[in-house]
Amino acid sequence: MRVGHTYTRHFDLETKQHELLGMDLGEGAPRRALVLGLVLYALWTGALLLLFGLPSKITFTLYFLPPLITAVYGTQRSRVIERRWNITRWSIGVRYLVLGHRPIISAGRRAANRSEWISRRARWAGKAELLAESPLGPLVERWLGAEESVPPGAGAPVRLAARPRLYGPDAVGKAYGRKAMQQYRGNTS
Repeated sequence: MRVGHTYTRHFDLETKQHELLGMDLGEGAPRRALVLGLVLYALWTGALLLLFGLPSKITFTLYFLPPLITAVYGTQRSRVIERRWNITRWSIGVRYLVLGHRPIISAGRRAANRSEWISRRARWAGKAELLAESPLGPLVERWLGAEESVPPGAGAPVRLAARPRLYGPDAVGKAYGRKAMQQYRGNTS
């Protein structure tokens, strides 16, 4: 039996910034984390400046802390999927809740019908009741849509029982030999 190894985590070399504006950063901070933090800070602070104006002594924390926390915890490796950052997992989860999931049918040969999508109410299953009890309940109910049963034409899930086989060089040689012999016989008659 053959065993495959993935070495991508071993080759995950990250550049570090050791000095910033004349300040020594010691062992260095990852550059990708610094760039992400800068972008988040610019977007967050820009939006708050447009909405509320310049910060006061009290609201300065609101302007500064959320992008910092997001950058620090978001750039850590996910415990669920080691290859991803936490911010990637968070954004995929939010995208799933907001936009939904559209199944891939026959390797993309056919687009999924609207009835084959997972409904918004089904995606928000555990949170829908909590949101409906909030003061925004009627708006949430309208946004979630009507309760849907199983879409028409949908049946039980299809179970696949694929069994891969590994053929050695002798079996491949036999198969090639048969094919070559059949071609030879076809050309002589």
